[in-house]
Amino acid sequence: MTPRNGPVAIASANGVGAVELAHQRLREGADPVVAAVEGVGLVEADPDDMSVGLGGLPNEECVVELDASVMHGPTHKAGAVAALRDTVHAAAVALKVLQNTDHVMIVGEGAKRFARQHGFPAQDLLTDRAREAWLRWKMQLNDGDDWLDENQRDWNTDGATPRTTGTIHCSAVTADGDLGACTTTSGLSYKLPGRVGDSPIIGAGMFCDNEAGAAGATGRGEAVIQSCGSHSIVGLMAAGMHPTDACLEVAKTIARRSKLQRRLIDDNGRPRFDVKLYALRKDGKFGSASIWSGASFAVADADGARTEPAAFVYERA
Repeated sequence: MTPRNGPVAIASANGVGAVELAHQRLREGADPVVAAVEGVGLVEADPDDMSVGLGGLPNEECVVELDASVMHGPTHKAGAVAALRDTVHAAAVALKVLQNTDHVMIVGEGAKRFARQHGFPAQDLLTDRAREAWLRWKMQLNDGDDWLDENQRDWNTDGATPRTTGTIHCSAVTADGDLGACTTTSGLSYKLPGRVGDSPIIGAGMFCDNEAGAAGATGRGEAVIQSCGSHSIVGLMAAGMHPTDACLEVAKTIARRSKLQRRLIDDNGRPRFDVKLYALRKDGKFGSASIWSGASFAVADADGARTEPAAFVYERA
């Protein structure tokens, strides 16, 4: 089973440039996981994307920690890093774990040393914009502390306090039907130091099976981990389900299971959070679904690079 119209790359909505580059590299004969990693590298290096790499929002101590995983379909090997500091290209470091070690995951200080050993330069990931966002978050935590909230100051300041659960995922398939995938993120904004989400966990934030397809996730990582989201999607594709339907089925499962934790649901029994899922089948078919409407995803194939709307479980009011 091979793609009828040549190679395909898909990604989360912030990855139009990523899929365009990945598709170009696939046409040039690059390995699919290498193409995916090079594609997401564009977003990791973009200081204006606050969900990944340089400029990602920090943890509660104002330190940026990155997670990433990669998987190579033809060998079924995987590599991952978690809580990686001072290194822009977490996905490329994860690829080195896959290529150069017998391990799957390296974390924390060990991951940082591993990156230096492989020539990745040390770089402060905290931009002024991300630092200012952290300061606004810190000031708003408690009305009774000595940090002045916006409404307590004697002057006005501009700017909202952004939060991200976002990430970038990219899956790629060659014209011969070989697959590769990666997911990379700076994780949940203002998280506890050392918190690891779904992105570096094989089978949660990313999974690839060369006989079936590849999948990834962005959004609330804890929910994806607890449902083995990407592995579940690939399993459904292996059973013959279209990628969109597989993503939608797993999104429904995550939404249903969220009802077991009251703090995660609204008065109508629907999740207060979102998860977006992406899938690419070995034959080049692709799809995406989210819990809430309004999501989109990026794809590049013979028709060029573009965004398309994702299926969804619940319609926003």
